[in-house]
Amino acid sequence: MRLRSLLFAPGDSERKIAKALGGEADAVILDLEDAVAPAAKETARLYVASLLPGLSRPGVIVRVNPEDTPWHLADLAAVVPGRPAAILLPKCDGPEALRRLDDRLSALEVVAGLTPRTIGVLALVTETAAAVQALSRYAPGLPRLTALSFASEDLSSDLGIRPRVTGGGFAAPLAAARALTLIAAAAAGVSAVDTPFPDPRDLAGFAAEAAASAAEGFTGKYLIHPDQIAPAHAAFTPPPERVRWARAVADLFAANPEAGVLALDGAMIDRPHHRLALRILAATGP
Repeated sequence: MRLRSLLFAPGDSERKIAKALGGEADAVILDLEDAVAPAAKETARLYVASLLPGLSRPGVIVRVNPEDTPWHLADLAAVVPGRPAAILLPKCDGPEALRRLDDRLSALEVVAGLTPRTIGVLALVTETAAAVQALSRYAPGLPRLTALSFASEDLSSDLGIRPRVTGGGFAAPLAAARALTLIAAAAAGVSAVDTPFPDPRDLAGFAAEAAASAAEGFTGKYLIHPDQIAPAHAAFTPPPERVRWARAVADLFAANPEAGVLALDGAMIDRPHHRLALRILAATGP
């Protein structure tokens, strides 16, 4: 599943869900958390659960409520039988939360007759200062994990600051958490997804932030409006010349599997270049 564009749709809005599912986003997130008021939680859960089994569209993700809420387990029990591509876990405060979620999903998959670990997991890992402190503990082999995600709004609230400074950059503590998210994702061997851009009317600002995200190593961005899909794809799709270089590097190492250092167009390439090439090729599809 490509993760260039991940579009949120409120779980209690049939209209917005239908529009999102009919669009070109790589992933559609049916949101049972922030986009749904407490009084509408049950209605949203029932609607999303009824919708999932009939969907043939790939890349459908459900954001459940955090595990310390009364809605968390009911959300999981309702949506797992519909076999979403993944669960988006908010307020993830460390690898232990992912292991607990894996246990719950495994039990529910058995009950639903699904193949074990059919459902992946994306995690929002910077929504509190305590969660940021746990970023150094992520490592390869975490069950189901597909991506770690930077979230700016909740963290800024936890810190009592505005997320962005004049000119559009992130406040220093958020910039540090954002960088640590990239490092944690690389250490765990998974993708890194960047925070939403807050103004759906400012497509130029979105495009600039998405381009910077891609240059820094993020594979995609959370979206709050369908108009952000096209600029997200433009930012997070490697340009043709970069893909040609990656293909040449991959082919060269495939033809010389025991080599440590090779030459391509007069330039030295080694195993780190090969890993980079494979990452670029993975970002091109399907």
